[in-house]
This record gives sequence, C-alpha cells and structure tokens, in this order.
Amino acid sequence: MGPWFPGGLDDFIARVLPDMRRRGLFRTEYEGRTLREHLGLARPQHPAELARAKARPEPEIFA
Repeated sequence: MGPWFPGGLDDFIARVLPDMRRRGLFRTEYEGRTLREHLGLARPQHPAELARAKARPEPEIFA
C-alpha cells in the first residue's frame, strides 16, 4: 500500500478499485439506502408500537 498510509490508500482507490469493478469483484453501488438495507436486515419495531400491540385485545375466533 505504499510507504505511508493515506497516499497508498489513494493509489489503491485510483488504480485497483476501477479494475476490480470492471471484473465484477467489487460493487459499483449499494443495494439499499441505509446500512441496514444493504445488509438485508429487517427494521425493528419501535418500543411504543410493541407496547400497543401487547395492550390490544386478541380478537375472538368463533368456529
């Protein structure tokens, strides 16, 4: 990566990443707008929403 980190990193980004992208070895853009979406994680429910769901009575099912 070079004799000093910032310069070596700049060289890597300018010279190696374009070649990796052309070969399909490195992504060209993210799939989601957030890290959670990019990793494919579900959005957790808000604590207040969970409390409301617990407070709601269960509907009765008649057979």
